[in-house]
Amino acid sequence: MSERVIDVEALCAEKGLRITDQRRTIAKVLSEADDHPDVDALHRRASRVDPNISIATVYRTVRLFEEAGILERHEFGDGRSRYEAATDDHHDHLIDVESGEVIEFVDDELEELQKVIAERLGYRLVDHRMEMYGVKIKKDGD
Repeated sequence: MSERVIDVEALCAEKGLRITDQRRTIAKVLSEADDHPDVDALHRRASRVDPNISIATVYRTVRLFEEAGILERHEFGDGRSRYEAATDDHHDHLIDVESGEVIEFVDDELEELQKVIAERLGYRLVDHRMEMYGVKIKKDGD
């Protein structure tokens, strides 16, 4: 699912956030990310574009974007908060516990099963977040 590109700067404009040059750079880095970077990774990437961006600026900007509903924060069990642009497109995550790779996926059968389980327990499902953790299955010859 990493092919999806979200224009974080456009999301900022929709939310009425003032966009400084440094926020624009951070928004561009987030828009181009095909992973779920943490603040350190965002800072490294943004610093390549603008060496004057401080880690504190990245932290403040990420917090601002998260509070505005532009970014979603994930805790994938590695002790780091990782981020992705917030969208209406639902997807789940499979985290490779050995490499840290995060694989986004959508599975209609799984989505339906979650609704069935909620109903069986007496609830109507209104939202959910699924994170699965695994290790890659070694094939013969690997």
